[in-house]
Amino acid sequence: MDVFEAIAEPSRRELLDLLAERERPAGELVDHLPRLTQPAVSRHLRILREVGLVDVRPDGQRRIYTLRADRLIEIENWISQYRKYWPGHLDALEQHLAQTQNQTQKEPTE
Repeated sequence: MDVFEAIAEPSRRELLDLLAERERPAGELVDHLPRLTQPAVSRHLRILREVGLVDVRPDGQRRIYTLRADRLIEIENWISQYRKYWPGHLDALEQHLAQTQNQTQKEPTE
């Protein structure tokens, strides 16, 4: 599995979001994902660890997980080739929203 396959799963992205805030023990990560069982969270963390997106260290009987942001560079490098297309699309969206707002303001209210 590569980084892209790993982040394709929404629960793994949620785990990365939590770890982007700060390092966390496994139990706290489980608490933040109540819809998942502890074994399911552990499997997701194992996958994230295997692709190098998180590190884990023991702290007594707890396992502390940390984001490895340097591994996100692979995603950044892939996305960067598409950035050149964004300004035109964002400009078009801005124009569309402005037109929609103008039309809404011109419509008579009843």
